[in-house]
Amino acid sequence: MLIPMNEITQDQALERDVQLFTALLGEVLREHSRKRVLVIVERLREGFMQLREQEDAELREKLMKRIEGLDPQTLSEVIRAFTIYFGLVNTAEELNAHLARMDRISAGQRLWVGSFDDTVRQFQEDGISPEHFQSLLEHLLYLPVFTAHPTEAKRRTIMETFRRIFLVGQDLRRRKLNDEEIEEKLQEILTQIQILWKTDEVRVHKPQVIDEVRQGLYFFRESLFEAVPLVYRFLEKAVRRVYGANHGVKVPSFIRFGSWIGGDRDGNPFVTPETTELTVRMHAELVLEEYLERIRKLRRMLSHSSGFCEPSPALLDSLDADEDYWVATMGQSLRRFLNEPYRRKLAMMSHRLGANLARIRARIENRDADHVSRGYGSDRDFLADLYLIRDSLIHHGDASAAAGPLQDLIRLAETFGFHLVHLDIRQESTRHTEAITELFARQAGAPFYQAFTEEQRLMALSETIAHPHPFVIDKATLTPETRETLEVFEVIARLRAEIGEKVFGQYVISMTHAASHVMEAMLLARLAGLAGKDRQGWFCNLQISPLFETIDDLEHIDQVMGTLFDHPTYQALLKASGNQQEVMLGYSDSCKDGGILSSGWNLFEAQKKIIALADDRGVSCRLFHGRGGTVGRGGGPTHEAILAQPVDTVHGQIKFTEQGEVLSYRYANPETARYELTMGISGLIKASRCLIEPPVEERNDYLGIMDELSRHGEEAYRKLIRETEGFLDYFYECTPLDGIALLNIGSRPSHRKKADRSLGSIRAIPWVFGWGQSRHTLPAWFSIGHAIERYRNNDLERLAKLQKMYQDWPYFRALLSNTQMSLFKAEMRIAREYVNLAENREQAESIYRLIEDEYNRTLTQVLNVAGLLGLMEETPELRHSLARRNQYLDPLSYIQVAVLGRYRAEPEEDKRAEWLDPLLRSINAIAAGMRNTG
Repeated sequence: MLIPMNEITQDQALERDVQLFTALLGEVLREHSRKRVLVIVERLREGFMQLREQEDAELREKLMKRIEGLDPQTLSEVIRAFTIYFGLVNTAEELNAHLARMDRISAGQRLWVGSFDDTVRQFQEDGISPEHFQSLLEHLLYLPVFTAHPTEAKRRTIMETFRRIFLVGQDLRRRKLNDEEIEEKLQEILTQIQILWKTDEVRVHKPQVIDEVRQGLYFFRESLFEAVPLVYRFLEKAVRRVYGANHGVKVPSFIRFGSWIGGDRDGNPFVTPETTELTVRMHAELVLEEYLERIRKLRRMLSHSSGFCEPSPALLDSLDADEDYWVATMGQSLRRFLNEPYRRKLAMMSHRLGANLARIRARIENRDADHVSRGYGSDRDFLADLYLIRDSLIHHGDASAAAGPLQDLIRLAETFGFHLVHLDIRQESTRHTEAITELFARQAGAPFYQAFTEEQRLMALSETIAHPHPFVIDKATLTPETRETLEVFEVIARLRAEIGEKVFGQYVISMTHAASHVMEAMLLARLAGLAGKDRQGWFCNLQISPLFETIDDLEHIDQVMGTLFDHPTYQALLKASGNQQEVMLGYSDSCKDGGILSSGWNLFEAQKKIIALADDRGVSCRLFHGRGGTVGRGGGPTHEAILAQPVDTVHGQIKFTEQGEVLSYRYANPETARYELTMGISGLIKASRCLIEPPVEERNDYLGIMDELSRHGEEAYRKLIRETEGFLDYFYECTPLDGIALLNIGSRPSHRKKADRSLGSIRAIPWVFGWGQSRHTLPAWFSIGHAIERYRNNDLERLAKLQKMYQDWPYFRALLSNTQMSLFKAEMRIAREYVNLAENREQAESIYRLIEDEYNRTLTQVLNVAGLLGLMEETPELRHSLARRNQYLDPLSYIQVAVLGRYRAEPEEDKRAEWLDPLLRSINAIAAGMRNTG
């Protein structure tokens, strides 16, 4: 029998739900797993929990013998049990966090820091007038960009099952149920857990790019179409509550979404022009389906009769203008909906949307679409019809009817258009250089482009862009690589004309080292008719975002961008495209290259340099943050990350990547998606106060200290990874990287070059993922302790200075808070077990000792600076969440070490393959337990 909810605290409620879900999982294992699986799971869990409390060599040896004595199939089932446990814990935590927020809202209290309520109240208390707050709102753009990266191991079908458990759990907690109804709900959860047990959580086949596109679409269909309108409603309520309904503060639509899935071709040979074309049409198909369903519901709801209300003249005029369409195109009787103007208007809107959808589907299926009626010419026309209905309802006193589902649909249409997301295209700079070199070489008498200096390249490129007939091209004679590069730009031009101007976002150039890399892409755009000069002057329908991702590139960002901003041709093209420059900053490669301290600080400095450059030249600049899920790739809580940006660099706009398992964590449930969007937007609002009042500049002494810390940190990090003999062997042998490369969780290869085991070849994502799997989490903290210790030099005054920095400066506080989380997730005792896998054990032991020493040093220094006795004391809920997972993570890690050893040591291919299944499942399971590991 469940304890009544009014008799337990929120913490007790969460623990009760975790225990309930775990008990139900135990029932499923008892009934449906192989013999002894439940016993093994419990013995391992209890045993490793005891080891956490007190080391016992005899118990440790006994547990390892138990693991090593298990056959592959039993091990796989044990791992699957742990994986489902993590999913159930995640579900319980999401559910309880959501219910706690709802309880706080119901109590009428001031809400949590990061809520719209608290944020708007803070602005009002600080004397920000309604007019100034309105001005700030009008400058906002919040733009998360979804990317497909090989760290999201969860299949869509698994997410859907956990969603059903979430909803039943919510019923158990929020509804008054009798004993029989409670039993029915418990049986529903048991059934879903049983389905999870009978469903393979590991993909049988490696996903294709289009599978990844479908995975991305899941979050919109199941969550974001519901969450986005509610986020606007919550902000509107907060504004009304604080500033009053009569102050006239209007909340514009400022949320947009981007995607790289199906557009990111850097290092992924499977993203072809055809793939991009199909991706865009799948986006359009989904959003049109959503609009059609909502229009149908509105048609049932808005049954107003013209006999009892007077529609606006504009709506009546529109109905008159559409009469031919009603009769000739739709084949409707003039009498149908004669006295129900909104139903008539909505029926026509539905028909037009249906025509748009039919055309999209015909093209997806490679059928002729010319016979399909045109439908809406653009999403602007669709929105105009929605505004007509809204204004007409308000006109005859039915504003409340206009404020419901109709306003939600307006918010969706303003947010998603007919394109759903702005698809960014990404390609590596050398592909453009190679294409341009070949194109120049094919022209009679043309010099060798690659022999040019940077100045000569810029001159040749600008002259060719401005030329009315730049190149004579016979595509059939080009290399396949150059032909494909050209076709990407042609696809952009074609789909902009077919679906709309907003269908694509930015053209991102990775590894941008020079201004010519941007101008090369501009010339390719010119060849596709996207940019150039005609009789009316310059035009440009492509915005390019150079990506700076290595430490060296970040240090030279001002030289590259200064050259571009001062180049007459680029100036003209930029002005023609709206005079806004987006610059992307890469967190992943810079961290892999120079360590977390140097990376973070160089990114901080780069932002200030680029914003100052743009401001000096009167260019609007938006920064695009290429963050990953884990701290080692720029991850961490979004609210704090935005507030930690340099002063006066967030001018109302923020764009950032959302990657890997972070997508399902933040956006799989609409309740969590609302919260995550709210926290990010409130951070954006706070960070953008510089738009309406002079900002408080960062202290020069703090900046100087970070300069010094960064230098010390980069020196220590590079000494480890570049100067320590055998370090890359340690990485390859003491992490499950060989398993990660085989796991069917992403379409993109883990290495840029297959046979290359160098630091430059390994991608930043598997680099971080591998260290996380082996419980080192090294990229997120290594060298921070060394840097602080060198700076402090046993000087108490310097320690006091760092402690004040931690209290006063959001950047430094976020840095050390994220470091604490990474240190907490690391487990040096377990990392030591992976050393047993090394071929040169003596060398690996030596490297491990270097890592362990720095871990202990970083732990000591961070706790001293933060003034804490233990890690994450300031975030107890997150600390408890991570600790709760350790009881299952620990045995999983030991299982993974044992399986890796068997997998690598088995000489016979068939027998080796038997160990691959538990290995891949262990990687999935540890990723689920650690959450933001990639």
